[in-house]
Amino acid sequence: MEGMLYKWTNYLSGWQPRWFVLAGGILSYYDSQEDTWKGCKGSIKMAVCEIQVHTNDSTRMELIIPGEQHFYLKAVNAAERQRWLVALGSSKACLTDSRTKKEKEISENTESLKKKVSELRLYCDLLLHQVNNLKENAQSNQPNPTDLEIEMATLLRSTCNTFMNTLEECMQIANATFRPELLHPTPPGSPHVAIIKPNRIKLHHLSSYSCTKRNELNNFQNGSTIEQANFKTQEKSQSENDDQHQVNSRRGSTENAEAERMDNSELVDTATEKCGVNIELQPSGTEDEIAEGSEELSGINTTLQAEKEEIQTFFSAMDQRFNDIEFEEDNGIPTLPFLESCYAIVPVLDKLGPTVFAPVKLDFVGNIKKINQKYITDSIRFTTLQKIVLYELETDEATVRNSATEALLWLKRGLKFLKGFLEEVNNGEKDIQKALNTSYGRTLRQYHGWVVRGVFALALRAAPFYEGFMAALAVNEGDEQKEAFYEGMQRDLNQYLPAMGRQIEILDALYEEYNLESDEVV
Repeated sequence: MEGMLYKWTNYLSGWQPRWFVLAGGILSYYDSQEDTWKGCKGSIKMAVCEIQVHTNDSTRMELIIPGEQHFYLKAVNAAERQRWLVALGSSKACLTDSRTKKEKEISENTESLKKKVSELRLYCDLLLHQVNNLKENAQSNQPNPTDLEIEMATLLRSTCNTFMNTLEECMQIANATFRPELLHPTPPGSPHVAIIKPNRIKLHHLSSYSCTKRNELNNFQNGSTIEQANFKTQEKSQSENDDQHQVNSRRGSTENAEAERMDNSELVDTATEKCGVNIELQPSGTEDEIAEGSEELSGINTTLQAEKEEIQTFFSAMDQRFNDIEFEEDNGIPTLPFLESCYAIVPVLDKLGPTVFAPVKLDFVGNIKKINQKYITDSIRFTTLQKIVLYELETDEATVRNSATEALLWLKRGLKFLKGFLEEVNNGEKDIQKALNTSYGRTLRQYHGWVVRGVFALALRAAPFYEGFMAALAVNEGDEQKEAFYEGMQRDLNQYLPAMGRQIEILDALYEEYNLESDEVV
C-alpha cells in the first residue's frame, strides 16, 4: 500500500505531507511520489514497532519502536486512517512467520558463504606458498624437471582446481542469497529497456535495403514517370527533344508541376545511388500522368525521410545524462543532477546480468544513497560535490567509514569501470566479456583482493552476447536490427562518455589535491 500521510516534523515546520510506501513489512516515506527513486528519507520495521491510535483525533496514529523511533502520522480523514491501520496491522501480523523463514535462510546462506570465504583465503595462502616453492626450485640450472618439481606442479594444479571449485560454490550460494526479490529494483523513471534475447540476432545488411528500394522503383516503370536509360543514343536524344518541346508548350499551365518534377528528379538521383540502378526521369506523358507520378515520388520521398530519422537509444532516452549537467563556478559539479545521472546508468548493470552483477549494483546504488543522505541534510549548503567533500574535510569526517567522501570515492571508481567498458564497445569491441575484463583490469581490479577478483571472473562468464546487449539498449523492440540504431548508439556515446569522463577527471583532481585516494583492498 502507498499514499500520502502527514508527518509531524518539528515545531517550526509542523505537519508536512509525505509519500508513504508499505512494502515487505517496512514502512518508508519520501518527500513526494516523484522522489521515490532518490531513496527514502526514513523507514520503520512493522515487525518490531507498536501501533497506537490517538484517543481524541480520529485522523492521527503513532508508530513506535521504544527507545529508537517515533512516527507521528495524520491521515486526511478517519476513513483513510482506518485503511492504513488495517494495512499496517495485517503487515505486522503476517510478517512474523515469513520474516523468520527469510532471515533463517539468509543467515544460513551467509554462514555458508563466510565458511567458503575462509576456505578461499586458506587456498590463496597455499597457492602463494606453492608458487614460491616452485619458483625457487625452478631457478636451478637443471635441464630436466626433477621429481620434486613435478610433484610440486601436480600439487599446485590440484590446489588451483580446488580453489576454482570453491569459487563456483560461492557463486551458487550468492545466487541463492541475492535473489531478484531481495535486490534493489531499478530506479523508477529510467528509460524503458527491451528484454535481452537469448539468441543472436542477424543484422540486415545494406544489400537487403538496396533490393527493397530497387523493387519499389521498378514498380514505377509502367507509370510513364521513370524509365531505364537502356535506349540507343539516337532514340534517347530524339525522345528528350520531343519531351522538352511538349513541356515548353505547356510551361504556362504546368509551372508548379515542373518545379515539383525537378525536386523529384533529385530524389531519384539519390535512390539511384543507393540501389545501383541506372534510372532517368523523363517528362513524358500528360499533365495528369505527371501529377500522378509526382505523388508517387512524394511517397518515396516520405519513405526515405522516415528511414533517415534518428533512432533513439538508451543513452538518448535518459531523463538525466552527464552531458546535460552544467557546471557551477570553478567547475563545481551540481550534486543532485550528478546523482540523478548516476541513477540513470544503473540499468546498464541489469542488462549485463541482474544476478551475477547484483553485488556491483548494490554497492553502486548504496554509494549514491549515502551521498544523497548527506545532501538532504543541508541541500542549500551542499549544492556541489566539492562542497560536500570540503565540508567533511573541515569536520574530520572525510576518512570516516561510510562517509559521503568515501562513498563518492567508490562511486567514481564504479563510473570509471562503466565508462571504460562502454568505450571498448563504442570502439568496436564485440566481445562483451573481453570489454568488461579490459575495463575491470584498468579500473577496479587493483582495489580488489583474490576473492573478489575470482568472483568477478566467474561473473564474466554470464556476460551476454554483443547482439543481446545491444537489443537490451534499444528503446523500441526491433530497433537493434536497423543500421541506424548502431549509428545512433555511436552518436549518443560520443556525446555521453566525454561528459562523464570530464566529471570523473574533476573528481580525481579533487581527491589527489587533498590526498583522499586510498589503496585499501577489499
